[in-house]
Order: sequence, then C-alpha cells, then structure tokens
Amino acid sequence: MKRSKKNGTSRRTRRAPLNKRNTPRRAPLPLARSSPKRGKTNVAEGVFSGTPRGFGFVLPGGETGRETDIFIPVGKTGGALDGDRVTVKCRRGFENHTEGEVTAILEEKRRSLIGVLVAGRALSSGRHASRDRFRSGWYLIPDDRNVPGEFPVCPSPDADPGDRVEIVLPGRRGGVCKISRVFGPSTDRRANCDAILASCGIEPEFDPEALREAGFAAKEPIGEDGRLDLTNELIFTIDGADAKDLDDAISLRDLPDGGFLLGVHIADVTSYVRPGSALEKDAFKRGTSVYFVDRVVPMLPVDLSNGACSLNADELKRALSALITLSPDGAIRSAELKKTVIRSCVRGVYTEVNSLFDAGEASPFYPKYRAVYPVLLRMRELYRALENRAAARGSLSLDRPEPIFSLDEKGDPVDVLLRERGDAEKLIEQFMLTANEAVATLLHDAGIPCVYRVHEDPDPKKLAAFKNAAAHLGLDASGIDLDDPGKSSFSSLLAEAEEKGVSEQVSLALLRAMAKARYEDAPHRHFGLGIDLYCHFTSPIRRLSDLATHRIISEVLLGASSPRRFTGYAKNAAEAASEAELRALDAERKIEAVYKALYLEKHIGETFDARVSSLTSFGLFAELPNTCEGMIPLSDLPGVYIYSEREMALIGGRVTFRLGDPVSVRVEEVDALAGRVRFSLV
Repeated sequence: MKRSKKNGTSRRTRRAPLNKRNTPRRAPLPLARSSPKRGKTNVAEGVFSGTPRGFGFVLPGGETGRETDIFIPVGKTGGALDGDRVTVKCRRGFENHTEGEVTAILEEKRRSLIGVLVAGRALSSGRHASRDRFRSGWYLIPDDRNVPGEFPVCPSPDADPGDRVEIVLPGRRGGVCKISRVFGPSTDRRANCDAILASCGIEPEFDPEALREAGFAAKEPIGEDGRLDLTNELIFTIDGADAKDLDDAISLRDLPDGGFLLGVHIADVTSYVRPGSALEKDAFKRGTSVYFVDRVVPMLPVDLSNGACSLNADELKRALSALITLSPDGAIRSAELKKTVIRSCVRGVYTEVNSLFDAGEASPFYPKYRAVYPVLLRMRELYRALENRAAARGSLSLDRPEPIFSLDEKGDPVDVLLRERGDAEKLIEQFMLTANEAVATLLHDAGIPCVYRVHEDPDPKKLAAFKNAAAHLGLDASGIDLDDPGKSSFSSLLAEAEEKGVSEQVSLALLRAMAKARYEDAPHRHFGLGIDLYCHFTSPIRRLSDLATHRIISEVLLGASSPRRFTGYAKNAAEAASEAELRALDAERKIEAVYKALYLEKHIGETFDARVSSLTSFGLFAELPNTCEGMIPLSDLPGVYIYSEREMALIGGRVTFRLGDPVSVRVEEVDALAGRVRFSLV
C-alpha cells in the first residue's frame, strides 16, 4: 500500500470484501515483483493474525523491536491459525516491506473451532487439504473468517450436514477432527445464537454443585443476624418492566440543613455466596450476566438472581446499604455501609415513574405510587443537582441509542425500535454513580482493597484524529486539550453536534478515540465520569466486580479480616471481571447483529434514510435511525475514492463522505445468520 506523505491518505483498489473484518491491515505484497536485493534473514517471534484470503501477518514482540508487521504469504503460514504464537524466518522484500515464513508454532491459541458441517466437499489446496486422506466426507467451514480452509471431520450420529457444530482440533500436523458439540441446523436462529455464546466462551449451563448450593441457600430464612432493621423505611425499586434480578433499591430523607440522606440498598449477595464455594467459583468463571434480545445468561443461578437476592416488593430481604449524606447541591459529605434488612414497598417501573413525572397526580399510575410520590419528587430534585455537578466536572454523556426488538410468536424480529430514557432512568443512574463513588472513596481512605473501575485518558494521537475530524464536520473543537485531555471541554462540541444532527455519530467517534474502561485493583481516575475514585458496587447479582467489592466490605470493613488477605483477591477479581466484560460485549454485539439482519432480510430492495456511521479504506457503513447498519463497499460507489484517516473521510473527485452525512440506501444483500448486511447508495 502506498501512503502519500502530503495528505496522509491511502490508496486502495475499488474491489473490496463485504465486511470490514475481511480486510487485511495492508495489501498483500506482490511477490512476483520482489526486489532481487534482499536483506539478511532474521528470526522473529510473535502472534499470527490470519485473513480470509489465506495470507496473514505476524506482529513481532520480545527482543526484535520491530515496529511493523511481517507479511506471511499464502503457503508460508506453516499451519498457524489466527492467534497462535509463532516463530518466523523473515527478510526484507518489495519496497523494503518485511515478509516471512512461519517456521514453528510455539503456542496454540485454539483448541476448537465452530462452523458449519458440509458433506462431500472437495477440499481446497491449502494446508487442510488432507492430501491422501478424505477426498470426500464431512468437513467444517469455520465461522471465523480469519481461519480459512476446510477441516475434515469424523461423522457423528448426533449431527447432520448443514448443522452448526463445534469440533476439537487434533493438532497442527493434520488428522480428522471430532465433533464435541452440536448446536443445531445452521438455518436456525437459536442454534446460531448458542454458537455465538460458545465462540465467546460463555457457558449457559451451571455447575451442578453451584445449582445445589443456590437452591439450599435460597431457602435460608431471613433473620436479623445483628443487621440494622430498615423495614419501616420508605424503600422501593425502579427498574425496567421485564427485569427480574432487582438488585438495587433507594430511599431518601431530608436533612435539617437542606441536604439529603440518600440510601442505596443493594442485595447482600455475599450472604448467600460463601467464600470458596462452587457458587463463587462459577461467578469468577462467568464474570457477568449476559443480556440479549429475549434471553439472559445469568452470572448466578435463578434461585438467587431472580429469587432470594432479588429485592421483590413486600418481601423481607438482606441488603448491604450505603447511607450517603449529601449537601443541597449534591456534593458527597460522608458515607457509611451497613448490613440491613429491608422490605421494598413498591416495585417501580421506569415507564410508570416517567408518566408520574410528566402528569403528576393525573397519571394513571398515581394510585400505585401514592405513598412514595412526595419522595419521588424530592428524588428528582436531587437527581438534577447530581446531574449538574456531573456536567460541571466534565462528565461525558455518550449514550448510544439502544435498540428494542419487537418479536413475533416464533421469536423472530418484526420491528426494531429505540429505547427511550426519561428522568426515571437518569435518576437511578445518578444515584448508582453516587453510591459507587462514595464506596470507592470510603474503601480507599480506609486502606482497604477494592476492585476499581478505571478509565484512562485518551491516546493523544486518537484524540488528535477525532479533533481534526470534528473540525472538518464544521464543529468547534477548540476546547479539546491534547496536552492535558482531562482539562478538555467536550460539552459544547457535543451540544453543537446535537444541533447539527450528528450527535450519535460524533459520540461514537469520540468513544472510539477513548481508552476502554476496565477493572483494576489500584485506583486511577475515571476520565469519562471525571471522578478520581470509582468502583462498581450496585449490581452484585450480575457483575463479579460488584460481588467482589461486597465480599471485601463484608469481610474487612464490616468483619475482622485483614486487608492484606484480599489484595490478591481484588487483583484476580479485577482481571476476571475485565475479561468477562469483553466476552459479554462481543456476544451481545454479535447476537444483536443477527437479529438486526433478520429484520432487514424482510426489507431487501427497500430504500431507507440513513447516516454515515463509519468510514474505512474499503467502503463506508450507514446506520438507519433504528441503529440497523449495513456496509456499502468501495466498489459500489461511483468514481474513485481515497480514504483519509486524518480527516476520517472518503474523498472522491467531487464528492466527499464524512461521518454523519445523510445518505439514502437500499438493502441489497443480507447474510442474516452471520449478521452482515450490504447496502447500496441510492
């Protein structure tokens, strides 16, 4: 690939694959034109990155100190699969690029593959051609497009050609693979979603011992056990209508000086999940609950998540309560944590509370909330004070629209709508943020370990690219300080983007420019929230990070254990929670893409208004107002276009496509069960 020094743009041929994952990081080197003057041969070690077209790249590490990937031509991969750690014999090739050949596989990343069974298929001439063996029979075509080839499979009475299955790899030296799991027909939506969960390392089934422990623990009677009795307090929950794991409840009292005593009462999950138990081990393995469309894969068995630990109305429940004293403008003055017994008096629902806020006593839901209505009004006042403080400290509001799928009786999507957020949702969000900050500060000041939620400053290069792209969109990006991102002001830029109708695209671009939040056992500022100390405390039913923080609070702050005992525990929990979060996000994104594609499959040939949501060297992505997205390959665009990374734009002769540009698109092609959609420009 040639890169212009003048404008930092890259030239590509107009031919391009359907999907951005199909594109290598650089074009394959034209080996036939390689320079006869080759450099000295070296040996490097690194991770192999495969591509759908059979070639790959190795990103060296260790002592080589190379800054560029090594191109591995087709036939030189040495049997390596995407993610394997390998050694490479490399030398300088055409135009001083580095190319090489895999000489050894040091570490195999993959032990299994998921894909579709095919019968009677002639193998390609690649590494998996099986040569003298299996010229016909069963083969697996992997779902992962970065693992090209076909893998011979031993027939099984439990599977049929056309099924989506998981196979165990016998090793890199060949052999026939065995089927380890059958998900079902590859045309079945449920089977494909189960396969996605498996590919992301998410196991729906619980350990039998964990289920036994959960069932036994759920039957334990609720006793005082030295707990603070708050059953006479006005405590209630507010959640979505379909939520079953209600892990947080709230209360509010006025203080004489005009301040507030905010109570955030969280299910005391650690009183059911004992240290070292099968339940705790399963929670560490799962790390988080996974939510998608019409299913949930919970972190804890339903006997606890939807039963004993759920703060259902009119039921006695064990809680860990954060009692937070706030000034009239929402500043945290102090906080204390107590083991309590509570009884929620109302099972609040977001839409109902929003109706109450809008219509007051005229709302049809007023009779249900009559007892808590005055408190709700005071809570809204506090929420607005907290929101103002968040804006003043530079907290970023980058919420992406969340789709809601309307399903038919078979579970197939018939419509995709947007979830609306009102004051009720924002109120709960601000109260939970306040509790998380207060708990993190309390533990830090007491010298007690904690699983912190950290968010580092954005990379200056990525932030500079965003700033430049925002300027090309006509937005005032002068408030972005590249030398000290923490002092940057994004509020005016985001407000201007909203006025110009590109707030969603600009928010997405800013999210991509920022570092990813993660869990750590050491404190670090949370850039996105503008908070110095922050943790997750409010969702122990569905997040390991919160469960671990509760364990430390119970054993150290409210118990007799030494803080040193939990230093390693906090580190292990932070690592497990971070890994689980990535797995869950990957699975939720892929399954959501399947449902969106299934919806658009019914609209092939139809035209929609959209906006450019992403730009690449091989085409552009357009997003409909309901968040459904499709790709327009570069080859389908009229004329010749150059992708400018600096401007985040596709530049043609007279037409330039930029982030947020309105476009009219037609649905041309849908691979529903792979979650891929191709649009054309109208």
